[in-house]
Amino acid sequence: MSEPLLVVEQLEVIYNKVATAIQGVSLEVHRHEIVAVVGTNGAGKTTTMRAISGFLPAEDVEITDGTITYEGKRIDGHPPFELSRDGIVLVPERNKVFETLTVEENLLFNLPMRQRSGGNMAQVYDYFPQLAERRSQVAGYMSGGEKQMLAIGMALLCKPDMLLIDELSLGLAPIIIEHLMETLKRMNDELGLTILLVEQNAMAAFAIANSGYVMEGGRVVYSGKVADLLAHQDIQEFYLGGADRASRSYRTVKQYSRKRRWWG
Repeated sequence: MSEPLLVVEQLEVIYNKVATAIQGVSLEVHRHEIVAVVGTNGAGKTTTMRAISGFLPAEDVEITDGTITYEGKRIDGHPPFELSRDGIVLVPERNKVFETLTVEENLLFNLPMRQRSGGNMAQVYDYFPQLAERRSQVAGYMSGGEKQMLAIGMALLCKPDMLLIDELSLGLAPIIIEHLMETLKRMNDELGLTILLVEQNAMAAFAIANSGYVMEGGRVVYSGKVADLLAHQDIQEFYLGGADRASRSYRTVKQYSRKRRWWG
C-alpha cells in the first residue's frame, strides 16, 4: 500500500492549559480514500479536525504533544491559509457561509479574479443543481441542507486534494443527509478527492467510507475497515441501533461501561 497522505500520531490538545480535549489520537488517511471519524458529542472529533485544519483558537488551545504530517511534511501548528495552499480545505461545523451574500457571491468569494470563469462554477452547479436555481438568493434565507451544499461548493472551488468535513449531517433531515453523502461519494469517485469526515451519524458516514475511527473521551477506541467496524458488536449496539440495546439497562450502557468493554 502507498504511503498515507495524512498521518496524525499521538496527538494531544489542551484547553486553557489544564483540560485535555484529546490525548494520544492517531489516524491515517490514504489518498483517494473516504475516512470517517465517528463518536458522540464531546468525544473529541471536532477538536481533532480543528487541529488538523489549523483552526484551533490560538488564545486558549494548544497542541501539546504529537505530530500531524501531510504528504510527508509536518503541518501541526500551521495556519489555515497555508494548509489551503497545500490542498487541505475545511468545511466547518458551523458558520459555513456568508449569510448576507447571495449564493453566487459566496462562491465567487472563494475564487481569485483570474479564475472567475464559467468552468469552475459549472462544476459546483453540476454537483448541486439547487445552487444554480438559487444563485441570486441571499444565503441567510436558505435551508440548512442548502447551506451545507453551498459550503461544500465553496470548498470545492479551492481545488482541494483533501476535504475535511465536520458534522455534515447536523440538524438535517435523513433524505438530505443521504443526498449529500452520495454527492461526496461521487466527488470521491470522479475527482479522486480524499475526504476526512467527522460525524455523529455513524450509519450515514460508514455508508460511503472506506475505513473509520471511533472516538470516545478524547481517544480513539476502535479503528478499521468499514466492514470490520460494521461487524463489531459495540458499534452495532451503541452507534448503529443494534436490536439488543432496548433490552439492556441504563447501568450497562453508561459510557464508563462502554470504555471498559472497548479497552478490555
